Order: sequence, then structure tokens, then C-alpha cells
Amino acid sequence: MSGARIRKIVIVGGGTAGWMTAAALSTLLNRSGLSIRLVESEEIGTVGVGEATIPHIRSFNQRLGLDEDEFMARTQATFKLGIEFRDWGRLGDSYIHPFGAYGRSIERVGFHHHWLRLRRAGVAADIHDYSLPVVAARMGRFMRPETDPRSLLSTFSYAFQFDAGLYAAHLRQHSEARGVVRREGRVVDVELDPDNGHIRSVVLTSGERLEGDLFIDCSGFRGLLIEGALKAGYEDWTRWLPCDRAVAVPCDTVEASTPYTRATALEAGWSWRIPLQHRVGNGYVYSSAFLSDEAAVERVMGRLEGPARAEPRMLRFTTGRRRRQWMHNCVAIGLSSGFLEPLESTSIHLIQAAITNLVELFPDADHDPADADEFNRIMELEYDRIRDFLVLHYNATERDDTPFWNHCRTMQVPDSLAEKVALFKERGVVARYRDGLFLEPSWLAVYFGQRIEPDAYDALSDRAPEAALAGALETLRTSVQRAAAAMPSHEAFVKACCAAKAMA
Repeated sequence: MSGARIRKIVIVGGGTAGWMTAAALSTLLNRSGLSIRLVESEEIGTVGVGEATIPHIRSFNQRLGLDEDEFMARTQATFKLGIEFRDWGRLGDSYIHPFGAYGRSIERVGFHHHWLRLRRAGVAADIHDYSLPVVAARMGRFMRPETDPRSLLSTFSYAFQFDAGLYAAHLRQHSEARGVVRREGRVVDVELDPDNGHIRSVVLTSGERLEGDLFIDCSGFRGLLIEGALKAGYEDWTRWLPCDRAVAVPCDTVEASTPYTRATALEAGWSWRIPLQHRVGNGYVYSSAFLSDEAAVERVMGRLEGPARAEPRMLRFTTGRRRRQWMHNCVAIGLSSGFLEPLESTSIHLIQAAITNLVELFPDADHDPADADEFNRIMELEYDRIRDFLVLHYNATERDDTPFWNHCRTMQVPDSLAEKVALFKERGVVARYRDGLFLEPSWLAVYFGQRIEPDAYDALSDRAPEAALAGALETLRTSVQRAAAAMPSHEAFVKACCAAKAMA
């Protein structure tokens, strides 16, 4: 083992994944003698429809040193307190998955157990009434949270809804200022070392040959390096996540922007609505086994709230992940590593998670296989646990009004999800683990929002007198209402701190 440092990094593919990777590596590694080159082609373009995020993106931007207000103005961003789900449990249902807690523990017993006890006694409001981000989102209100943990205004977080293409452009400028070199062109050949299977170089249409010690595959669904050259293999999850296509189209903004994304269950999948400062992103994620492409386009166009700003764009995908996301001296990041549909806005988070783990496990030039093994273990857990959470949305439904929903309601789910649901149904316990994205409030939002309720609550809740407990919950509900009502409107807050500059 020589311990020699990585000197040359080649990133194949731009877009959100490529430029997030370039920005992070050029900022966080920041050492002399390190060359980072990124290859992208204007001919190929990017998917660029992932516009909604989760709160983890804030820490990523902070590590890069990005000013939040400037970032929002440059990406036409709005704030996001959660995701509204319509018609998922039953037609007419609506709930919000918030970026924040439901109440607070009382006497070391989780809030939802106390709520369940009082609900059975008929003296509790809807559980979402005890969540500040839910109530604020419904009112169209927003402010940044306070840092004092004693304050009710510290009990939520937030994310962003932004233009992914503008975000990539912002990160490109950041990266190039830190020495990243962009190469225009398509990769037409990948040269492997016959002795160890590592990638030696990529060859562009111009004939230019780019050698590297470490290659990052951000080439999108094609997986040009990880699959095309290294044959990593792909694990297909269509049996659990049957949607395999999407149609996307932006439209004019005609209403005040809301601080949340909306996901509405339709006849063969679901539609998204993502409000930005300058437009609204719309789309329909659906299963081609239950709906034609023509019908999907007609459906999404008929739901637009304003004039379309582009022609509908069709996407085809297979949900799942690469069997290995790090092979030899190649790491797949973004769509090249796998795809989980955008139901819970996790695509950009998975890019961020891969980058973070790569930085923490950054190899030397000898490429110890233990680094790749640990990276793959962590990323497999990330994908598997997000998969389970997404499958829950589809399977936890009472809908049988279309063949698609009847299929989802009756399909067999992964054993890992079945175990989680059984645990919650029995005693109201949410499974916890060290690695993985979604924490207890997220699972509670979907369980309760889609009508899964446990048979029992934590018996320790019975120690508190019912009248005192009911009074505490009512005080909390009233405080949440007042705190949300006192916030500025989301539209006013955006205009005051981070409005995009008018285009010339």
C-alpha cells in the first residue's frame, strides 16, 4: 500500500448531481495538486425536473459557504415546510407530512401515545393540529425557526423548492471559481486497466483522453461508467414501486406560492405541484401498465392552473438501485446509482448522501476495497429505507376505485416494511435505526394520514390525569394556531428576503 494521494478526479456528467459533486469536492477537499475535471454535453442535456428538496439540503449549502438568500434568489426558490398528500388513503383525504415534530414528549412518553389515549376518549383534535409546520403551511405562513429549543418556534425545519437547472448553474460558478475545469463533449469510449479492472481514462468525441485516479459517474439513467463499462448490475424494485414513467410540464404562476409541495393521488399514480417564484412545476408519475402515455399527457395538461410554459416532457425509468454504487475507482452519484421516484423529494438528498459518504471515505490512490464496501453498505441502507417509506404510501390505502390502486392495496410489500407496520399497529411503536433518512415524525405523518392506527398506546401515558393531559394538549393546539397566525405570509417573506431579480 503506497498511501499515494488521489491527484486526478474526473466527473462524467453535469446537471444537479455533477455540479453538486464538483462543488463539494472542490470546497471540502481543497488541497493543492488536486485536479477536478467535469465532462458534460450540451447535446445530451439533463433530466432537471427534481425541484423539491428536504431540509438536509440546507446543511449541504452551508458547508459550501453559500449565502441562503442569494441562493434562493438565483434559483427562483420558495420555502418548503412539508408535502401535502391528497386522496392517498381515501378519495377526499388530505394530510401534510411536515418537517417538524408533533407536540413534545410528556413524562418521557412520546406525544403521539398521549394523543392516542385522548383520541380514544374523544377529547383530542386531529394530530396535525399539534404540528406548527402543518398549521403554518395550511395558512400559507412562513418564518425561519428560532434556535432556542425552549421556544415553540424551534420545533420545525424547512427546505426549498427551486429550479434545478439554475441550482446547477449556481454550483458550476462556485466550482469553477475553485479550480474545477469543465470539458464540453460526449464520452465515446471508456478505457479499463486489464490488470485490476479500474477505469484508466475516458475518451471524448473530440479525441481528447482524460485520465483519472477517481471517476465519478453522474451520467444519469444510462450509468455510462458504472453500468456501461463496469457492469455493476441493477436491482429492479418495480414489483413494489410500479410507476415507471412521468410527464412533466411547467406553467405560469397564478396564485400566491405555497410553502409546501403537493402530491395528489390520481387513477394510475400521482401528480406533483411545486410552486417556484417564477413558475409552477407540474407532473404525473404513473404506471404504463395501467395508463397510456397519451392519457397521462392529457391528464396533466388538464390540471394546469395557468398557461403551459413548455411542451410536456416524457421520462421513463425503472425504480431500484445499482447492486454496487462504488466499483473499483468509480463511484456512481445521482440517477446513475439508482432511482426512487420523487414522491418524498429524496433524489437530491441521495446525491448529497453519496457525496458526504464519499468525502468521509475518500480513498487514496491504492483504492482499498474496504472504503467501497462501507460506502455501498451505507448507501444500500439509504435506498432500502427510503424505498420502504415510499412503498408505505402506496400500500397504506383503502382505495379500490381503479385497477392501479387495487393492485397497490393488495400487493406484497418488503419484509422490512411489513415488520415496521406490524410493530406500529400493535403498540404504536415507530421503528428506529441509526442510518436512514426518515425519522419518527415522518412515519407518524403517513401512518395517521393514511388511516393506520395502533391497537394500543404506551401504558405509561395512563400515569397522567386525563383532565390535566387534555388541558396540556389544548394549550398546545391554541399556541400552535397563534404562532402560525403571527408569522408573515410565505409570499411576503420571500419578497422581503430573497426575491429573484427581474430578468432583463
